[in-house]
Amino acid sequence: MIARLRRWIPAIGVFVAFIALWEAVVRVFDIQGFILPAPTAILAAFPGAWPEVWPASIGTFLSALGGLALGTTLGILAAAGAARWPMVRDGAMPLAITANSTPIIVLAPVANAWFGLLSPWSTIVVVAVLVFFPVMINMVRGLLSTSASELELMASYAANKRTLLWKLQLPGAMPYMFSALKVAAALSLIGAIVKEYFGGSQARLGQYLTLKAGNFQFEEVWTAILLASAFGIGLYLLITLVERRYMGWHVSVRAAKV
Repeated sequence: MIARLRRWIPAIGVFVAFIALWEAVVRVFDIQGFILPAPTAILAAFPGAWPEVWPASIGTFLSALGGLALGTTLGILAAAGAARWPMVRDGAMPLAITANSTPIIVLAPVANAWFGLLSPWSTIVVVAVLVFFPVMINMVRGLLSTSASELELMASYAANKRTLLWKLQLPGAMPYMFSALKVAAALSLIGAIVKEYFGGSQARLGQYLTLKAGNFQFEEVWTAILLASAFGIGLYLLITLVERRYMGWHVSVRAAKV
């Protein structure tokens, strides 16, 4: 436990130094709040902004989490099919790469038209699309990373396709899956907030940011930014904890525990 805490000391030190430098730069150069408010000004704005920004953050986070779960599930299922049948893989991978390049500003109006501005499904679907392709592409790589010697060993035990998938390919693909999830966690929150810029419930971060920025309440804007960052960091840490729990056998996790 003490060794783990020691590993956090450099990160905490850098964070504190960054906040102090931020505060000093704003004060020394007299930077206006609409450009960059000081950390103390943002902190002072939290009590007044809390009744609005906290429910908005929860709503956006739940939509992002729903999209992350949906996109990850569909991505894993699609990757299993693509890894199993080469014809599916040859046709789906170029399509996945092309669709992954589609910007959110194209998806958001379409989702609003399909599900309605106030429906949480419009955000969930946009997030799921953003998450789906990174998860699928990484999972396909992971499922196909099994070596020929491992496949030959399983064949010598007369293992069928299902056994190969569950006992060999999926465990071997877990490092790829968790790497994809860490990227997808950030994408889910970014996608949810950007989608909400194009319409949705007022009790969402995207609409909150738009309203406060339009009223030049930039300290409140930064409270929303910090809360979104906190949710993103929390989700990343949760995925890391699950990774360490279920991948203790992997060399990368064992090295991190030393």
